Amino acid sequence: MSAGLMIAAMCVAEAVGMLSFATFPALLPTFMNEWNLTGTEAGWLSGLYFIGYMLAVPLLTGLTDRYDARIIFLYSAAISGIGTLAFAYLATDFWTALPWRILAGAGLAGTYMPGLRALTDRLPAISQPRAVSFYTASFGVGTSGSYFFAGLINDWLDWQWAFALSAIGPFICVVAALVLLRPKPLALENILPWSALFDYRPVLRSREAMAYICSYSFHSWELFGFRTWIVAYLAFSLSLQPDPGIAIISATTIAALLNLLGLPASVIGNELATRFGRRRVVATIMGSSAALALAVGLSPGLPYVAVVGLLCVYAITVTGESSSVTTGTVLAAPPDRKGAAMALHSLLGFAFAFLGSLAPGIALDYFGGTTSSTAWFLAFAVMALGVVMGPVVLFALARGRRT
Repeated sequence: MSAGLMIAAMCVAEAVGMLSFATFPALLPTFMNEWNLTGTEAGWLSGLYFIGYMLAVPLLTGLTDRYDARIIFLYSAAISGIGTLAFAYLATDFWTALPWRILAGAGLAGTYMPGLRALTDRLPAISQPRAVSFYTASFGVGTSGSYFFAGLINDWLDWQWAFALSAIGPFICVVAALVLLRPKPLALENILPWSALFDYRPVLRSREAMAYICSYSFHSWELFGFRTWIVAYLAFSLSLQPDPGIAIISATTIAALLNLLGLPASVIGNELATRFGRRRVVATIMGSSAALALAVGLSPGLPYVAVVGLLCVYAITVTGESSSVTTGTVLAAPPDRKGAAMALHSLLGFAFAFLGSLAPGIALDYFGGTTSSTAWFLAFAVMALGVVMGPVVLFALARGRRT
């Protein structure tokens, strides 16, 4: 299989495997009503997915420095499907939903970065940067598909069917990987001893790698805060309109389209970073995104078309640096510690994803709830505060380095 076809096929497999990724945030207003969740509880349930990811990713991604990443990818996709299916039939409130959110997040931990490792290990070096760009950008495509599918099935049936049917995606991903990825055990000289497998000190000593890992963390704070709360924000904005029936398409469909903008934004952002300097481009996008977050927070009462238009621009900056910072980590990582670097990249990134999902919910609860314009402004200000720290750590840690 050619490099281009391999990249395209794995990007599609990744997107399909993420069919269950955004089901909960897509249906967040439904769960807040049916289960009487506070903003903080809703933030916890959304964020616990990333806790599961964070707990599992050091082990599952680190193991790719010792075993073929294909094996990790296959088993983890199955775990993701099982967790999603269990949520559909066993979750009835905050506490019964909790373990299945964690399990599904752990499944993603073994598919996202290990899938990228499985792909790049099978490509020539010249194709790897672009593979990273397209693969990470496809995360947004998977998110969009998940939002759209969840909203569609919920409208036709209910939220349980939305979860049950979205569980099919990870199982399709298992079949796709079996077909696409031939076994490729690591060369004996490249296999790390167990004692070194989870030794992150070489990565921590790489200031350039850590600069991009920390920037990715602040990027994740904003990105997953946006993905968690965007449907609820759209519902609030619609409630402020003189004619709530003005919406032609549902909030979940709008959220899907907004996330779909992440693919071209992320790929173009990485191409610009390659051409004009990675740090400069990443810092510009992050600074612009912080300003737009504040603008969105101030705008729920604008005409609905204007709100959606502003969100389209914001969605571009939210995802614009995603591929750039991940590519920066992969390129800067010590050659024999790429699995460890990717594990740390994901660990910190999704720890901040959890915090970024939770923090806006806390702001909403403390300042008036989901029906308060002030509370929504402060929720988006929390997202802006996170992302604006990205350029600070990027230039502080990578000062004097090559990118």
